[in-house]
Amino acid sequence: MTEYNETENLTKVILAGVYEPTEDADSEAEFDHSMDELAELARACYFKPIGRVTQKLEHRNAALYLGSGKVEEISQLVKTEEAELVILNDTLTPVQIRNLSKEFGVSVLDRTALILEIFNDRARTREAKLQVELARLQYMKPRLIGMWEKQNRQGGASGSMSSKGEGETQLEIDRRMIDHRLSELRKELKVVERERETQRKKRQNSRIPLVSLVGYTNAGKSTIMNSFVEKYSKDEKKVFEANMLFATLDTTIRRIDADNNKSFLLSDTVGFIQKLPHGLVEAFKSTLEEVKEADLILQVVDYSDEHCKDHMITTEKTVSELGAGDIPMLV
Repeated sequence: MTEYNETENLTKVILAGVYEPTEDADSEAEFDHSMDELAELARACYFKPIGRVTQKLEHRNAALYLGSGKVEEISQLVKTEEAELVILNDTLTPVQIRNLSKEFGVSVLDRTALILEIFNDRARTREAKLQVELARLQYMKPRLIGMWEKQNRQGGASGSMSSKGEGETQLEIDRRMIDHRLSELRKELKVVERERETQRKKRQNSRIPLVSLVGYTNAGKSTIMNSFVEKYSKDEKKVFEANMLFATLDTTIRRIDADNNKSFLLSDTVGFIQKLPHGLVEAFKSTLEEVKEADLILQVVDYSDEHCKDHMITTEKTVSELGAGDIPMLV
């Protein structure tokens, strides 16, 4: 469980999700696990979950995600519990976010936005900060319209904008600014990627084997890394570790001088999770490609977690998607 102080004045949130039945006998249990995971993600963002509402639907409501009855139930819960935020368990469309925010009278976050908030808070290196900002802006761009919906679209401007309202004009300005910043970020990341490629070539020329730690978030990768560093390295610094989801984002590499003069490089990567936003996978692709360069992949599994087999499947699927499925792997 994520560690945080219950006495702190944390933002109170309500969690909600839709279960869409499938022929898979374990689908409902998987949904329950994803809701538990949503609560952990909320705590990792220093929110305090105070209620959970779920609904079984054949198909999600196109306008509201949930059925109208559940929306009313959550609206009442927001009032009675004085919640400040509602978090949904899936990636919502801009229309769904806008409509739900109106209905609830408070801000709404979907699962993707919540993970982006966590990543934004955890990013430390220049590369991680650039990657997170890129993913956040890509997520925000199609959702800008909700920020300006209250502006008058028929207001009086002059010149070529005369038929457009203040909100629409501001929307266009914001979109142009985001497009400009996205272009800048991609250029900066290209520079960082070239620097990372130069580092990779130096490592390859040194012929020191590379072992890459992979696994589900909070499985214990950083703990394993620090155990190696403590036992076999005098000069290398330990990495940050904490009992929470996505405690570390930045890829770190440490030289391990094991017994019998057997040295190797050990890399620690960002953890995986179910429903990891596509934008984050794309943004972190250059970082995650360290896995493709490994001579050996060491998958770290928290065997005490009752969902560890599902976590292993998610990890192996992600490793395969990164093009590293043929690299030898030890669990």
